Amino acid sequence: MVGLQDITSAEQESPELVLAEHVHAGFPSPAADYTERIDITRELIKHPETTFYARIEGDSMRDAGIFSGDLVVIDRSIEAADGNYVAAYIDGEFTVKEFRSDPANHCAWLIPHNKAFHPIKVHEDNAFIIWGVITHTIHRL
Repeated sequence: MVGLQDITSAEQESPELVLAEHVHAGFPSPAADYTERIDITRELIKHPETTFYARIEGDSMRDAGIFSGDLVVIDRSIEAADGNYVAAYIDGEFTVKEFRSDPANHCAWLIPHNKAFHPIKVHEDNAFIIWGVITHTIHRL
């Protein structure tokens, strides 16, 4: 028999998790509000916590088991390595993709997991930052 522990009244205070809405796993909506993206960026900068979560929009990562509407847990303390799924900010848009380094070509790649989408080449001319590495996905059964 497996026991369950009630942690709702634990003595240790839980860390606050920040929710970043509208992180795209697919093409960003052309109707997306620019101020909404700015608000997301400000919220993440305001909260330097190492862990936050985001709600996914789009289906470019569906073959990796990350679906539109899912919540992902993102750890900012982990340095991205080849093959990690990352939350990245590129040229004004948040996205979730697999990260691949390509030192031979002086670039990196953001790889979707849906054949309807193309990889995104990241080079020095892009405004690019990895916000963190995705460690968990939460979705409805």
